[in-house]
Amino acid sequence: MPRIWVDADACPAVIKEVLFRAADRTQTECVLVANQPLRTPPSRFIRSLQVEKGFDVADNEIVKRVEKGDLVITADIPLASEVIEKSAVALNPRGELYTPENIRQRLNMRDFMDTLRSSGIQTGGPATMSQQERQKFANELDKFLQRAKR
Repeated sequence: MPRIWVDADACPAVIKEVLFRAADRTQTECVLVANQPLRTPPSRFIRSLQVEKGFDVADNEIVKRVEKGDLVITADIPLASEVIEKSAVALNPRGELYTPENIRQRLNMRDFMDTLRSSGIQTGGPATMSQQERQKFANELDKFLQRAKR
């Protein structure tokens, strides 16, 4: 059974709750990787892995440990790209599945927005997560877990 890896420093609490329930229900190992201590519910399927503080330390640890067929939950597009290169699956907390077909476009848009921000243009942050996005995430997670059981 594949593992679920969570880029947990920026993962919304509501998404973590969905993951905790799914991990217990399907008996799937779920590992939250962060550079700070995390509280997880008592479960033999859920654990946290604390890494040192630093730029991309958690991302690098996920890339080092992820295996083909695993699922990584992240909004970090460069991390998603590396996960896809290792034949794993990357899912955004808003329910968007990153694929080999769409990751290059996402990287280009990310780089463009970084360029705008560095030139002083205010681009604003992401919108608040909607109930529809939470449901989309739960649906995509369920699809992944159903495929993994087969």
